[in-house]
Amino acid sequence: MPSEEPVLAEQPVRPIIFSGYSSISLFGYAEVLPAKSVIIVEESEYARERDAQASLTWSPLVREVVEWDLVGAGQADEFFLAHRDLDPVAVVPNTEVGTLFAARLAERYGLSGAGFGAARAMRDKRRLRAITGAAGIPNPESVVVADAGQARAFLAAGSGPIVLKPAAGMGSVATCVVRDSAGIDEVWDSLTQEAARLGPEQPMLAERFVAGPEFSVEMLVRGGKDVFASVTGKLLYPGSRPVEMGHVVPADIPAALTELLVQQTRRVVEAVGFADGIVHCEWIVADGVPHLVECAGRCAGAGIIDMIRQAYPVDIVQAYVDILSGRAPSVELPARARRAASVRFTSAQPGVVTAIRGVEAAGASEGVFYAGAAVEVGGRVNKLRSSGDRPAFAAVTADTPAEALRLAAAAAALIEIETRPE
Repeated sequence: MPSEEPVLAEQPVRPIIFSGYSSISLFGYAEVLPAKSVIIVEESEYARERDAQASLTWSPLVREVVEWDLVGAGQADEFFLAHRDLDPVAVVPNTEVGTLFAARLAERYGLSGAGFGAARAMRDKRRLRAITGAAGIPNPESVVVADAGQARAFLAAGSGPIVLKPAAGMGSVATCVVRDSAGIDEVWDSLTQEAARLGPEQPMLAERFVAGPEFSVEMLVRGGKDVFASVTGKLLYPGSRPVEMGHVVPADIPAALTELLVQQTRRVVEAVGFADGIVHCEWIVADGVPHLVECAGRCAGAGIIDMIRQAYPVDIVQAYVDILSGRAPSVELPARARRAASVRFTSAQPGVVTAIRGVEAAGASEGVFYAGAAVEVGGRVNKLRSSGDRPAFAAVTADTPAEALRLAAAAAALIEIETRPE
């Protein structure tokens, strides 16, 4: 009798490690990564607050959620030593807090990544300003202030408003434009309390306010060289908190300004020695000169990646995973967008949510590819202080940036969040 063929055991999928948990990002990777390939590493407090363990049941991607300190000294090294046999294919910095951990962990596993030095420079705005300033890149004047008195002295030493912000902030948390000394006294305690929630050792910065339109450059980098770049235009809510109300891809600006913003982002990448991954670099243009706001070594939030996917179109997430896996991008990376996309966020009165209306109508509006509410009935709408306080949104595609902005604003206006005061 012929011998039976041996049955080969199914080989496990090599995992990809996400440094930091975001439920939204799991949807973004759904068509790129195999089932049960993602190991999420997150701080215990945030893992429980965001119910990260629940992703084991609702996301087909998640294999395991490991609760681990992401910010303590040597934590990435300890994780590597405790999990030498994981053999990951890549380490993804999935949140701002997780960027340093991801960079160091990639180094320990011998994988592609930003590089710990570059990630450290981008995580700390003081260090980033010093490095990029030495490279000749325009930055606003910036100093560390330990108390309201030092902030008042910095305001008095110059002309015009100043911006108070944490050195390692994100999403406009604890960030405020202040125009006079009374304004500093009014907001200082609130800002420092908000900054403390971002993590330990959060010094506050005072910076000269730069007036002008705001942009970000999303740039894929491989071996220190850009392989794709897109410029996003930004809209801000009115008021002293510089929270982004909307985005449009590509920015509706002259080609010369687009190229200048991309070129300046290349200079930032070179200055900090960023190796592999993606950067989200924010700029304010004053009198034709881009001034660096900040630069993160991770994917942009607020739907920007989805808009890039729609407008070019390009599977930028696949290209990103390819680069972090040590491969050349497996998808075509176009030089310019074929269409445009925009997202618009809403506002509502602070209080307890009693009704949400218009989400379905917004979703059915012209050009909309998603619309939704970030709150639920019985939940809370907070006073608008950061990106996390935006209650609802609508995102669209259109033939031009101007049309995309118009359609997004019209769709978002259909969503009503009704609240009662607490």
